[in-house]
Formats: sequence, C-alpha cells, structure tokens
Amino acid sequence: MELFSARVCDIVNESDTVKRLRLEVPHPAFKFRAGQWVDFFIPGVDTVGGFSICSSPGLLQREGIIELAVKYTRHPPAHWIHTQCSVDSEVAVRVGGNFYLDPQPSDPVLDLLLVAGGVGINPLYSILLHTADLLRHSSPSQAYRPGRTHLCYSAKNTKDLLFKNTIIDICHELSDKISCNFHVTQQSSDIEQEIQPYTISERISEDVLRPHVDPKRTMCYLCGPPPMIEKVSADLQRLGLSEDKILFEKWW
Repeated sequence: MELFSARVCDIVNESDTVKRLRLEVPHPAFKFRAGQWVDFFIPGVDTVGGFSICSSPGLLQREGIIELAVKYTRHPPAHWIHTQCSVDSEVAVRVGGNFYLDPQPSDPVLDLLLVAGGVGINPLYSILLHTADLLRHSSPSQAYRPGRTHLCYSAKNTKDLLFKNTIIDICHELSDKISCNFHVTQQSSDIEQEIQPYTISERISEDVLRPHVDPKRTMCYLCGPPPMIEKVSADLQRLGLSEDKILFEKWW
C-alpha cells in the first residue's frame, strides 16, 4: 500500500462525461494487477479519490504509464480532474483492491465472462487488455494462455460505450479467442454502422449469458451498479455457475 508520485502526461475526452488520464508513474517498484484501482491523492484536495485502472499491466511495463477513465461528478477528486487537472499536474497514487486477474503459468485454463455496466467497464477493460497481451505474447513453454473471453457491456446508449473502437479491434485481431456484445437500453438515435454487428438494444439477460457459461470452466468478472450485479449474479447461478466463480465489484 505504498504511495507513489505520478505526473499527468495526457488527458483525452473519452466521451461527453468521461475523461481519460494518462499518468506517468516512474518508480520501478510500482505495480498493479489487471482490475485493481488506485487511491488518488491531489495536492490541495482533502478528499481521496478511488478510480479503477483501465489500462493493462503491460502498458506500465512497456511505457511506465497507467490510465484512468473518470466520469464527471461533483465528488471533489472527479470534479478536480474535469475542471482543474492539466498536463504536468502532480498527484500521488496507491494501488488497492482484491478484484483482479493475475493468472500464473501453472493455473488451469479458464474461459472468462466479463460483464460491465456503465463505468464499471474500467476494471474489465484492463482485464480484457491483459488477456489480449497474454494471448499475443505467451508461448506454450512459459506464460499462461487464457481460454475464450467474452465481454457483455451495457450502457444507456452507444455514446456512453467507452473504449468501443479498441474493444472491436481486439475482437477482430483475436477473433478465435475474444468476442463482445454491447447492450444499449435507452438508445434514441440510429446505431452507428461500424458497431451494429456487436450491439443489442436490450439489457443483459439470462438468455444472453447462457451461451458463454460453462459451469466447469467459466470464471465471471462483474462490475457495475449494485442492482445489475445482483441480477446478473442470480442469472449466472441459475445457469449453474457457482458463487466462487462469480467475482464482482459494485460501483455507485
């Protein structure tokens, strides 16, 4: 739980309400597991933020960078990010959380089902990126190689689907191993042509989940609003998935 200095090196508008921060964390001892969050300390702001890391451990290893996607709220840390934060702002971060994917070479091969609601995509996007890195760089003799991974991601509309273009690119690149469906619940305009094949205008249901659940080899990671977590957990258990294979993090 050590505190590390970080510098904001880029800020991108991920959507109308979400900014993505790129943070340079130069200390060589800084590490995290895909799915974890950071406590976020801002000079002059008493309230500590808590934001999931949305990038992969591989990006940190390659470039010394982590990324956070932060939705606008009046909560002081999020408000500071949206109204005062700039490139070269100095902050501090501390890693935490028991919701993560960190497979070891000797672990049994599992299929992953990732179910996200709203900004709950953040830790699951990190897990998806890490899975893609493992598939790209593993060899039979060393690193863990994941089984199939499927992402179900629900948002009000397609504008609120964060990272959708990169998610689709990964599904194209690793189509034999990674797939996705986007679920929109309040879409009033036409769905963009490039994401139409992946998009369903309905909530995530038991029928949607069924093809991606094998009680013997599926591990599910869930992140989103508490009511969604409770419903999806119940659906998965009806499909035969035991509670110990349903890992979740609730975001209000």
